[in-house]
Amino acid sequence: MDKKFFEKFDITLFLSVTALIVIGILAIFSATQSSASASDYYLKQTTFAAIGLVMVIIVMYIPPRYISSITIYMYILSIILLILVLVFGKTINGNKSWFYISGFGIQPSEFAKVATVLAIANFFYRSNEETPKIRFKDIILSSLLVIIPVILVKLENDTGTTIVMLSFIIPMFFWANVSPFFLYGLVTPVFAAVLAFIDIRLFYLYIAVILISMFFFKRNFILSGLLIAVNIIAGYSVTFLYSKLQPYQQNRIKAVFDPSSDPLGSGYNVIQSKVAIGSGGIFGKGYLQGSQTQLKFIPEQWTDFIYCMIGEEFGLIGAVLIIILYLIIIYRFLNNAYLSKNSFLSLACIGFASLFFFHMFINIGMTIGITPVIGIPLPLMSNGVSSLLSFLLMVGIGMNTYRNKDIFI
Repeated sequence: MDKKFFEKFDITLFLSVTALIVIGILAIFSATQSSASASDYYLKQTTFAAIGLVMVIIVMYIPPRYISSITIYMYILSIILLILVLVFGKTINGNKSWFYISGFGIQPSEFAKVATVLAIANFFYRSNEETPKIRFKDIILSSLLVIIPVILVKLENDTGTTIVMLSFIIPMFFWANVSPFFLYGLVTPVFAAVLAFIDIRLFYLYIAVILISMFFFKRNFILSGLLIAVNIIAGYSVTFLYSKLQPYQQNRIKAVFDPSSDPLGSGYNVIQSKVAIGSGGIFGKGYLQGSQTQLKFIPEQWTDFIYCMIGEEFGLIGAVLIIILYLIIIYRFLNNAYLSKNSFLSLACIGFASLFFFHMFINIGMTIGITPVIGIPLPLMSNGVSSLLSFLLMVGIGMNTYRNKDIFI
């Protein structure tokens, strides 16, 4: 091929993505081969993977100004679909977040993630044309772009996607040069709430650290006091609300952080997943030879718990390879964001890198018991058309960024 083609084609990103898709299809086949109701899942995944890879190439060649111009319409459409699914959607596992069309399930919230990232990126790009300085109203308006879909997804009872849609705010705000103090104020209450829930002593220590940190920011007394007050309220609110729950409700929450407290209920999948991964050893039991996978100890393993199949049948080597491929993809997004002279695409790549990282970290963490089980797929590998196509759309825009890295809109 022409040398200039490879100069504008992010071959590393494309090959890493393709490798994960192929491994994912093999994993889905292994996890579903003895399940009559799911035996054709790998065929659907293969078909839409092929369609998605063609979409990646098409999106790569779309002029960035066109992507920017249709962003607002993509965002509005995603909001409309999120509203419609609340009315006409099908409830699965307690989540009313699916449309079913001709036997195919479509989850609007997966595409809403992409649309929201693009909307925020485009908003800051347009605002930067007016003034290079980020104003407080810019922060409020951009936050509303996230809050609206987050509320709608929460109404679907999809906690996992709700949390995911908050994961890219801080990285994108940081890349857009929002005040570090403001970002600090967004992050610290979350940690205050978590630490207060785990151990109140850790919470008190954390508040002391925040008090000390105020000297480094050198903000006025009112802003510093407000930040400290928000953190204290966040911590005490969690402990107060938890104390008001019924014992069975408290036990369910405990099981999220400690699966062994409910080994036959909410903790079952995590326990079986850890057994599967641990039994794989270094080299694994061999493809189609995993007892936990083949005997269906983990329900619907081809979705959120696909990674434990990799650990069992391909061992530590296969499990580490998957992580390396994800890190390469995340690095390529960050690299493309850094190289791009186009602030819109640069910001979008930061948002997509955040989504890939958060999904990877939480999903793999679920399977090995270090993060709560909140039901989010492993990018490009878990069975699911909506998830697969939404992540491939991100890849297409990432490759578009690389191709047009020297071009302004």
